[in-house]
Amino acid sequence: MATLTSVGTRETGLGTHPKAWLGVATAIFAIAWGGNEFTPLLVMYKRDGLSVATVDLLLFYYVLGIIPALLIGGPLSDRYGRRPMMRPAPLVAAVGSTLLAFGSDSVPMLSAGRVLCGIALGLAMAVGSSWLKELSQAPYTGETLSGTGARRSAMSLTGGFGVGAGVAGVLAQWAPWPDTLAYLINVLLCLVAAAVLVRSPETAAPQGLPGRLWDDLKVPAAAHHRFRTVALPLSLWLFACSAAAYAVMPTLMMPKVHNAPIAFSTLVTVITLGCGFGIQSVARRIDRPGSLRLPVLALTLVVTGMALAAAASATLTMWLTILTAITLGMGFGSGLVAGLLEIERMARPDDLAGLTAVFYAVSYLGFGVPAVMAICHDTTGVGYPAMFAVLAAACALCLAVVTRARKA
Repeated sequence: MATLTSVGTRETGLGTHPKAWLGVATAIFAIAWGGNEFTPLLVMYKRDGLSVATVDLLLFYYVLGIIPALLIGGPLSDRYGRRPMMRPAPLVAAVGSTLLAFGSDSVPMLSAGRVLCGIALGLAMAVGSSWLKELSQAPYTGETLSGTGARRSAMSLTGGFGVGAGVAGVLAQWAPWPDTLAYLINVLLCLVAAAVLVRSPETAAPQGLPGRLWDDLKVPAAAHHRFRTVALPLSLWLFACSAAAYAVMPTLMMPKVHNAPIAFSTLVTVITLGCGFGIQSVARRIDRPGSLRLPVLALTLVVTGMALAAAASATLTMWLTILTAITLGMGFGSGLVAGLLEIERMARPDDLAGLTAVFYAVSYLGFGVPAVMAICHDTTGVGYPAMFAVLAAACALCLAVVTRARKA
């Protein structure tokens, strides 16, 4: 991939500012809010007549926007700079939320809105995360601890996911215009974030004579032993466990919480992401460079959470569903920090964005898990407890791969 040149404070004309990273963090937060506000409303769309498989596919459709934006946006930001690739992202998210706000009766409009929100989120994760990491170190800020950029990125994403889901669910359950109001709030938030982002300084100088774009799309660090045996097994489960907690379990529990299904879905989503957010600061203290303690902890939590999901889906008890959300949420949060820290340590400046993109692209495939489970259940009759047991066993295999990984 192409070589980066850091843009000094004299070239940006903005000067060193210890809070320069806040503008990018705000944009990531707003875009993540828009990406996840759809999640607690899944039960609303199912209740209002859309099939379980259709709604779960709508959840997955924004992955169709995320993955191309991740894989192409990161390398393009290495070539042309972070600002040109990231500044349109909040506006794209605003358009996506607008389509969702007025498309509740149209699956094509909902699909298009989800894809646009996915494109914005992909840019936020690949370009925004790299930009935030670079703004969290000299010369753009004072001395910071190693891993500060990765932690800020993970917390901005998870915070946006959790707050967006919480606000959307509460409004959909008790406020007027349940299928519109939450999305319009996100439109306003994204417009504010776009305005704030304008003042964030560039950290990657555009290249005067760039080479072939195809060469930029290559990510040699993806062949790194530590990436293949630690970061990649982690990435497979980040959003698979999140989706299992807040997309599958609330749907199964609908007959038990028929008086307030959206509120219960919101509760499960907020608990999952709240636990994911809360454990991230603790995970940073658990981590030790070159060790496997944090990746092993993350996957152990996911295995335990999938086993709890198997039990919860068999018994349909509320307390077990909440415990499942807590465990899978902690697995998601610790795994996200562990993966981003691994990438930050192994990536060179010229492939940080690209390697981050590969990590997230693989992780977001996990949002296809609810749709696959729904289709398998409808076509083969396999029960959810059995499918969760299979997921727990598969994650245990990944845990075995990680525990055998040699130190980089």
